[in-house]
Amino acid sequence: MKTTTASAALLLGLALALTGCASDTPTAPESSADALEGTITVFAAASLMGTFTELAEDFEAQHPETAVELNFAGSSDLVTQITEGAPADVFASADEKNMTKVTDAALNEGEPVDFATNVLEIAVPPGNPAGIESFADLAGSEAKVVVCAPAVPCGAATAAVETASGVDITPVSEESSVTDVLGKVTSGEADAGLVYVTDVIAAGDAVQGIEFDESDEAVNTYPIVALKDSAAADVAQAFVDYIASEAGQKVLSAAGFGTP
Repeated sequence: MKTTTASAALLLGLALALTGCASDTPTAPESSADALEGTITVFAAASLMGTFTELAEDFEAQHPETAVELNFAGSSDLVTQITEGAPADVFASADEKNMTKVTDAALNEGEPVDFATNVLEIAVPPGNPAGIESFADLAGSEAKVVVCAPAVPCGAATAAVETASGVDITPVSEESSVTDVLGKVTSGEADAGLVYVTDVIAAGDAVQGIEFDESDEAVNTYPIVALKDSAAADVAQAFVDYIASEAGQKVLSAAGFGTP
């Protein structure tokens, strides 16, 4: 009987001890990342198409209750859409000038964050049939050259390089986005086009890239910001933070973007 009583007491003590341990163990709170939910629309410069598509997929995988819709175009066109009331939650520009238009209109939520840089490179069809070897060749030959329009960041960069180098290009067309310039080259409609180094990398074997020293005269800095009146403001800011994070920077770096 004593043995039974002692055993019962021992079991009771163990049960109480275990109960005490359980009550002292805090319940892990639900992480803010898991709590994110909602859909955002990201307006991003055309030169970000490949990287932002990948980054949006990664972001959604990390936050299953979110969705990221992407709208790519020339930065100046995107600014026009935003200022005219197009529904957007995040804006990523290929230059600071177009971002300033958004901040001057007080459409931003928080301050823009610089997340990447980019420089121009000459894109030519495989084999370089026009024999382009330098930036000066774009003006000194009969090659059909395509550039971005001056209002577009890649066009403004082209103009800056022309001014700094004294080379005056007479293009056969001025396009509204860098992807349109690249399309003219890959389709054979142009002998050369001024695009970003990242576009040449993304195009793979479809084009051949020619670096030129004068590109250092126009380094584009890319800023990103969450916009006002977002129905999913927490998701918008989380996406901005993700782009600037180590994981986001790794994807951008692999695509050829420089650090800000």
